[in-house]
Amino acid sequence: MHFLFVWILFGFTSPLLSVENTENACVHQDLSDLPGFFADGDIVIGGLFPMHYRIAEPDQNLTYKPATPRCHGFDTRSFRWAQTMRLAIKDVNANPILLPKVQLGYKIHDSCATHVAALRATLSIFNEPKESSSKMCSVHSSLKMIIGDSGSSQSAVVSRLLQPFKIPMISYLSTCSCFSNRQEFPTFFRVVPSDDHQVKAIAKLVKYFGWKWVAAVSEDDDYGRYAFQEVHCKSCHIIAGEGELYPLFSEYAYQNITGIQWIASEAWVTASLFSPGEFYPSLGGIIGFAIRRGEIPGLKDFLLQVNPTLNPNNSLVKEFWSTMFGCSFYPLNVSDESGKMLPFCSGHESLEEKYSTYLDMSNTRVSYNVYKAVYAVAHSLHNLLSCEAGKGPFENSSCADITNISPWQLQQYIQNVSFTIMEEIISFDQSGDPIASYDIINWQKGLDGNIKFVTVGRYDTSNGIIFNIYFKVPTSVCSESCHPGTRKGVRRGQPLCCFDCLPCTDGETSNQTDSVECTQCPSDFWSNAERTECIPKEIEFLAYDEIGASLTVIALFGACLTFGVLGIFHYYKSTPIVRVNNSELSFFILISLALCFLCSIAFIGEPADWSCMFRHTVFSVTFSLCISCILGKTVVVLMALKATQPGSTIMKWFGPLQQRIMIFCCTFIQIVICAIWLISMPPFPVKNTKYNNSKIILECHVGSALAFWCVLGYIGVLACMCFVLAFLARKLPGNFNEAKYITFSMLIFCSVWLAFIPAYVSSPGKYTVAVEIFAILASSFGLAFLAKMYKKTNSNIESLYSIIPAEVGHLVDSYSCYSPGARGRWGR
Repeated sequence: MHFLFVWILFGFTSPLLSVENTENACVHQDLSDLPGFFADGDIVIGGLFPMHYRIAEPDQNLTYKPATPRCHGFDTRSFRWAQTMRLAIKDVNANPILLPKVQLGYKIHDSCATHVAALRATLSIFNEPKESSSKMCSVHSSLKMIIGDSGSSQSAVVSRLLQPFKIPMISYLSTCSCFSNRQEFPTFFRVVPSDDHQVKAIAKLVKYFGWKWVAAVSEDDDYGRYAFQEVHCKSCHIIAGEGELYPLFSEYAYQNITGIQWIASEAWVTASLFSPGEFYPSLGGIIGFAIRRGEIPGLKDFLLQVNPTLNPNNSLVKEFWSTMFGCSFYPLNVSDESGKMLPFCSGHESLEEKYSTYLDMSNTRVSYNVYKAVYAVAHSLHNLLSCEAGKGPFENSSCADITNISPWQLQQYIQNVSFTIMEEIISFDQSGDPIASYDIINWQKGLDGNIKFVTVGRYDTSNGIIFNIYFKVPTSVCSESCHPGTRKGVRRGQPLCCFDCLPCTDGETSNQTDSVECTQCPSDFWSNAERTECIPKEIEFLAYDEIGASLTVIALFGACLTFGVLGIFHYYKSTPIVRVNNSELSFFILISLALCFLCSIAFIGEPADWSCMFRHTVFSVTFSLCISCILGKTVVVLMALKATQPGSTIMKWFGPLQQRIMIFCCTFIQIVICAIWLISMPPFPVKNTKYNNSKIILECHVGSALAFWCVLGYIGVLACMCFVLAFLARKLPGNFNEAKYITFSMLIFCSVWLAFIPAYVSSPGKYTVAVEIFAILASSFGLAFLAKMYKKTNSNIESLYSIIPAEVGHLVDSYSCYSPGARGRWGR
């Protein structure tokens, strides 16, 4: 290889051509036997196309000169690329405006998709034809430019070979990001975007789809290695050429592997090699990035002109024909690889009637790149030849010598060229790269069973990924994404992209997809049902809702009933029954009982500092007053029994004054307890979350639990005393059976409050207050309705009692002096 390079270096300086004595004639020194397409011109453009997939291993016997290695696996798609270059040069030569005085020629060879064949084809392009009439051959080679190759590795080898001669090359399909390095590849240009853009596009596509479970496959060359380093498992794709992938996908299809979504690079996303239906079950649905497609005028008609009868000496045309129609130009005993005998090729078979990727005008992407590359050269040459003296880009603003154009001078114009073709602006940046733009291709099965390459979207660096609305996004994940409201739970022993979605617990949220952890809500906030955001906790207290309103109505009803009886007593205050029944004590009982009903309303509504203190204080004082009054009546009833005995003066110690003192003292003790309670540790409102974390229960904390139970305990002591005394007086005569009803009332009262204690402790939230109100109302109604008025024997008094409700009579009836045994002694 080193010897070959030295030979090229010195030979090209010579310049691989010898000038004979014949004027204007150049004689070839060493004609290569490589097949290709040739056309003479003032300026020759070289072309390298992989018209075969692979090359046969050469004979390694060093005893004789080895034969030229043969290429195998004819590629009709790449053959079309070569024909597109011929068409583009033909169109340029026919254009009266573009390069009007210059004829372009070409030398096109097969690179066989390998490094060695690409080098050999390049050397053959260096050599001039056996004879040439070019005016420039006696001075310098007419080769100014090479268009090719498709593979990045082949292009890298060719570019390094051309660098000493400063011959630029434009690739139509080499996408390796390494070519953007101007230090390493100073003469390289391309009309296809760099892999750097493709890798970013693939990564954005994977992110767009939300894929996590991915793998990558690449060929072991510059194209695959550079791209693989960039993407490094960020997507599930193939970074390789179709020739290298064919063995892999053949085995892949043979193993009948399905259910894997592939992303194809532009090198093979529209490869005809995989078009037959045999690959579809395994490779169907592939998504990939393809270079932009463009319409080339007259291409199909030009492709149809290729025929072995018109090119009898071109072996490439014959091989193309044999591949298209499955025939042979050799004797009839020729068979294919399977042993099947091939028919003879007549050369009159119809290309138009034969479906093939060669004539598929829907897939002219690479052909369009070849077309753009030829026009980039043509416009650069046109600008070079149109240079005005003193306005050139070279030293002292000079222009190039049109009779002796150096390749490096053409490179200067290629670097700065800018033109529009088919509404697309073609230009090169400082790295020799074009503007990045891709079509997104999806493999779909056609009616004929073959794979169709359907454009489903587009990507460019300015707008990102845009899909057609009908495209269904595929999935490729080990685990589906965790929605907001959940977090990822790693599966032990599996990759990080395999996880379980665990719902956030109460009070925690996650508002992003695939959250690693949930966030705790602030103390006054709680998570919503979806666990996606923190919302203010529901504030709960016993308001005037269904429960509060019902309890309020009941309390008002009881108070109104009590005030009604009080009004009746006041109306009949001058009657005997009222006057002889200690009306003052009866009034005290009725007023305190009405306050007991009304105090329950203080427990309804939003707790506040004042309401918490007020509700507990008024409750304890009013009930103490009410029980004290009933206790006083009970004592009077008990003393009445003792007073019936001869000589008894006990009643003078239980007159109205003593009764008032007793009621005041019993009530004052409760007032003192409440005062100590309010001064030391008064009740206050609190936010309770003990029963339900999602709610804030506003309630009144008792402050001092000891004081609270002392208040309830004192009321219980008064009730128990009243119960005991009434029980002792239960055997009074019929006229004094009021004690029986007092006993029964106190029994109900004590039962209610004994049942209240466990219900109060166990009730959650606002129901705690509701239980407390219910106990107040139940005990109040117990005092009001469960004792029954005893009947008087006197008909006048009984007739008077008939207008007073019997249910409340026992509360307002004091000890009756109207008794046969006591009338004379007590008076009226």
